[in-house]
Amino acid sequence: MTDARIGYGTTYEIWDASLVTPAFVEVAEVINVTPGEAAADRIDATHMQSPGRRREYISGLIDNGEATFEINWVPGNATDELLRGLMDSGETVEHRITFPGAAPRVTVTFDAAIIGYSKAIPIDDRMTATITVAVSGAETWGTEV
Repeated sequence: MTDARIGYGTTYEIWDASLVTPAFVEVAEVINVTPGEAAADRIDATHMQSPGRRREYISGLIDNGEATFEINWVPGNATDELLRGLMDSGETVEHRITFPGAAPRVTVTFDAAIIGYSKAIPIDDRMTATITVAVSGAETWGTEV
């Protein structure tokens, strides 16, 4: 039996410090999420006595890269206003993805700044937007009860 799952039930939330009681706010109508891709720098550590005239490498700093999510775009709704505000401010805030599945559900939380907010307005389909965020620092993996 497989443990494979579909993405239905995934939530994407962003910390909103402007609320009377700051909290995570769920991004409305998310249709696709692509978490960041971690990659470690490859540092050349070759020296004059490297065995067999071969290059030697060590692992460097990890870059968590960029994450994206897509939404059904509704101009002027609360999600649009939050995203535009964060895009305009350039502020880095916490983002949280909660993955589908039985409780406890797995979560990943990370600091990120919105660096892209691309909208599509087709004549014969729904309006969508793709949001790109630059992940900063370490991710925190956990569970939600």
